Amino acid sequence: MYANVAVLYVHPDPSITKREIEITSEKGFQEIRVYYPAAGNSITAAIRKQIEYLTAYREGFNLLYDSWGLPDIIQASVFTRTALVAAFLKWKYKIPYAVIEHWTRYFREKTFRNLIHRQLSIVAAASADAVMPVTKHLQKCMEQHGMKNANYHIINNVVDDLFFQKLAKPSAKKIRILNVTCFDDAQKNLSGLLNVIQALRIKRQDFELMLVGEGVDSYQIKELSQEKGLGDDVVLFTGMLTGEELVKTFQQSHFTVLFSNYENIPVVISESFACGLPVISTNVGGIAEHIDKSNGLLIEKGNEMALFEALDYMLDHYKDYNPEQLKEMAYNKYSYSSVGKELVDIYKNIVKK
Repeated sequence: MYANVAVLYVHPDPSITKREIEITSEKGFQEIRVYYPAAGNSITAAIRKQIEYLTAYREGFNLLYDSWGLPDIIQASVFTRTALVAAFLKWKYKIPYAVIEHWTRYFREKTFRNLIHRQLSIVAAASADAVMPVTKHLQKCMEQHGMKNANYHIINNVVDDLFFQKLAKPSAKKIRILNVTCFDDAQKNLSGLLNVIQALRIKRQDFELMLVGEGVDSYQIKELSQEKGLGDDVVLFTGMLTGEELVKTFQQSHFTVLFSNYENIPVVISESFACGLPVISTNVGGIAEHIDKSNGLLIEKGNEMALFEALDYMLDHYKDYNPEQLKEMAYNKYSYSSVGKELVDIYKNIVKK
């Protein structure tokens, strides 16, 4: 335990007519959930939602204050509204705050809804005592949008301890290629991946592709797989998997592939390393900050020939990667203890100042 932590979570619920509060507390960790009504789409309803949002934060913070007193530091998650709440609390109570950011919206030209949204984001970033994106690439994109701060720190996505289990040898007769995805084809380019799998299947039959997840294009991708003649002996669809089921799926796979058109840094990459699997991925977002020759292969986005060659190579060479070394590297970079220590060190420096 590095610190006593209190979490304040505020969320809209269109099914309720007045605020509802849930409070849990365990081993130095307290959580207050405040749900507020958010029905209607009119301008009046939108204004009422914002008032309810701020009121919910005030009520939740007052409850924390009554039981804990003022915190030493506030950690806001994702710009812009939560960061503005933290900025207000800093102004009122002199509490420093930091903001963690992982959103891919900064990769788009039209990042903000309007000029007011942009300016508020700039102010919230400048007022923060630290801004902590998950990649250097994301930091650069945020800075290009005017979100300057003298105290940027790169903080890796954390991997649940559940993934750092004793490594298991896959029992599948074929080499299993794993893709864990949200089934959004515009981003994940699953259709391109299936094109390559169809072509690779003509050359060799010693592999299978497992697609884990669900999303807006689930039906479309399953239909496309059937149209390409990729039956269950080639492409397996599992639906959404979490917890132990997902860990076991990693353990029964030989390597992971991502063919995304854009990303920041998918947590599936660090989860793969934690389970001892090398990764093939497109070189987009901040992925190159995590994948090199020691743990996988990087290819150009949209380049199906490059993916074909990378898959063909990895099917013959996945054994060249040391699973225990991949797991150890992942633990040192992505575990709760490693990331937690980094965060607390940053917090301590902020509080001292």
